[in-house]
Formats: sequence, C-alpha cells, structure tokens
Amino acid sequence: RFDPPADAGAYPFTHRLRVRFCETDAMGVVHHASYLAYLEETRVEYLRALGRPYDRLRAEGVEFPVVEAALQYRRPLRFDDVVDVGVVVGAASAATFQMNYLVACGGQASAPAVTVHGVVDGRGRPVRLPEWLRELSS
Repeated sequence: RFDPPADAGAYPFTHRLRVRFCETDAMGVVHHASYLAYLEETRVEYLRALGRPYDRLRAEGVEFPVVEAALQYRRPLRFDDVVDVGVVVGAASAATFQMNYLVACGGQASAPAVTVHGVVDGRGRPVRLPEWLRELSS
C-alpha cells in the first residue's frame, strides 16, 4: 500500500545528499530514475546505522531485494540541491516488508515513496523476516 507519512518527524532516520549534475535531465531537473538511487542510498545508510550493513546481512544469510517501488513526484529537485531523505520501516508480512520514504528539499516534500522488499536467503529462496526487522515494522 502507498501510505508513507507526510510528516518529516515520522522518520527515525534521515540521510542528506546533494544532487549531482549527472542526475539531471535536459530540463535541468533531477531525472525520475535518479530518485530510486536516492532511496537505495538512504536504505543502505539506514541499515548501516542500525548495525546491519549489507555485508553483515549476507553473512547472516539474508538479503532484501526490491520487488516493488512507487513514488509520487511533487516538486522537482535541481542540480546542487541539498536533499533530505527520511526512511522508516512500514508494514511487514512473513517474508516481505515495506520501507516508506520522504524525499524533501528545504523542508518541502519533493517525493513520498515506498519500496517493498522480499526476504530471501543467499540462493534467492524466501525466508522469514528477521525478528529485529519485525520489531521495527509498523
């Protein structure tokens, strides 16, 4: 479901980045595909801050492939903008979970977003959601 919180205070972790020139299109705004990279960068940093960097997750025998992504583009981002991307773990099931994001610039929402992740082992087979992740879900 697409229901990321609209309030920046609802996000326990925020990652700051700066828009690079190569991420903009011919109209001078951030290309729509670049937002997915912003979400991924934020997700990786959030997991690292939780003490669960990707190399540790793999060592624990679990991976989180993206199985769905949705964004709503509300305000364009431009070269050299300083962008804050908030993230919070959303709904979870036995072997999937959702992450909600708020991409903002200057305190104004640019794009709310959601990614849905499967939970798989090193061979790509579904496994149960780790307990630490279940505790973070809403």
